[in-house]
Amino acid sequence: MTLPAACFAEELETTHLFGFTLGSDVNAVGEREAESESTARLGKGAGSYTALSQQLSVKFIPFQDFSIEPGVGAAYHGISVVPGLDDLHETAIDTLSLEMRYRVLNRERAPFGLTLGADPQWGRVDDLTGEPVDRYGTDFWIIADKELAPDRIFAALNLFYQPEALRSRLTGLWEQQSQLGTSAAMAVQVYPGVLIGAEARYMRSYASLSVDAFVGTALFVGPTFYARLSERAWLSAAWNAQVAGRAVNAPGLLDLTNYERYQAKLRFGYNF
Repeated sequence: MTLPAACFAEELETTHLFGFTLGSDVNAVGEREAESESTARLGKGAGSYTALSQQLSVKFIPFQDFSIEPGVGAAYHGISVVPGLDDLHETAIDTLSLEMRYRVLNRERAPFGLTLGADPQWGRVDDLTGEPVDRYGTDFWIIADKELAPDRIFAALNLFYQPEALRSRLTGLWEQQSQLGTSAAMAVQVYPGVLIGAEARYMRSYASLSVDAFVGTALFVGPTFYARLSERAWLSAAWNAQVAGRAVNAPGLLDLTNYERYQAKLRFGYNF
């Protein structure tokens, strides 16, 4: 049975409809939103590898089309018998971040939505190895989305660049790295406030802040889910599997040196 359009939830915010991929919407001026974001990165070529992170943040909308979201995060690494990595089982307070978004085009008045983002952050843990570091980076985003069918089908496209500089607390040595990528996603509202979809993410990793020291590439695909739990609360989830990739000087059809076999994300938000 096909539900009439009037049955579908109105005023869906696309920000977190698409899993890892972001939507262009920005909350209304004066709104505040508490968010919990859990991320899992699982599996290497051999051994056991689990990297979990938990981010808590509060989003503020000081003026039209602009959001600012300070956050704090913790990280856990469980690493056993992974080639090239030391065994580690440790939890640590990790990240301070300040996510900022500015919406250039409102999808309700323009052919598509367009938002620019910058997320400066400082961390205490190396994402890959779990070793203690001083980590300085900023994620830059170009976020576009469009409502393909009114209140039914939504699509999004992201471009991102993520440079980082790290200083090891064990050796004092500095290193640079960056990631350049794109993602595309689509979600369909199958019931009022409930959307299911899929996304694909292509990423390239470099051992420098620029794109002149290529070390690996990976393609992730997987399903996404979003549910509006109430007028104020929502939940979103995504599960991605690496389906293609290549690491420099490493055999195999996947890049399990710079990336993982699986990545998952769970978000919960509450407006107040």
